[in-house]
Amino acid sequence: MDSAITKHQRNVATVLHVAAFSKYFFPLGNFIVPIIFWSIYKKESSFIDHHGKEVINFQLSLLCYRIAGAILLFPISIIFGLHHFNLWDAFQFNNISINLSDGFHLHHASFIGILACLGHLLLFAVNIAYTIIAAMKANEGERYLYPFTFRFIK
Repeated sequence: MDSAITKHQRNVATVLHVAAFSKYFFPLGNFIVPIIFWSIYKKESSFIDHHGKEVINFQLSLLCYRIAGAILLFPISIIFGLHHFNLWDAFQFNNISINLSDGFHLHHASFIGILACLGHLLLFAVNIAYTIIAAMKANEGERYLYPFTFRFIK
């Protein structure tokens, strides 16, 4: 722990990390609240500036991982779920029926849903765990680098 880092700076850095949990109270809170705190306090010290950048970079990285997961699951859902789907009937609205015995297979859709849920739960757990670890490190006066993070803001 660096003795030059004051209690106030440690508290602000800790709040920066914990502010990412505001997404559970309002949309985009994990971006908006840390950015507001970071923009107010970043000139006070390089310690606060470092932690503010880390929070924002980590949240942006998690967003990128979610978008990449959705992009990867989309073609899989098309391949598995709609391989017997007739596009012409969908536009004509004639004789549309979903027969689970010979057309759209429910187990394929379930597999895709399970993959999506597991991916979301994994990112949820990673977000909670690493945010808590980062907040604890900030409170101890240590600089912390989130793992699996793209450094958008340097």
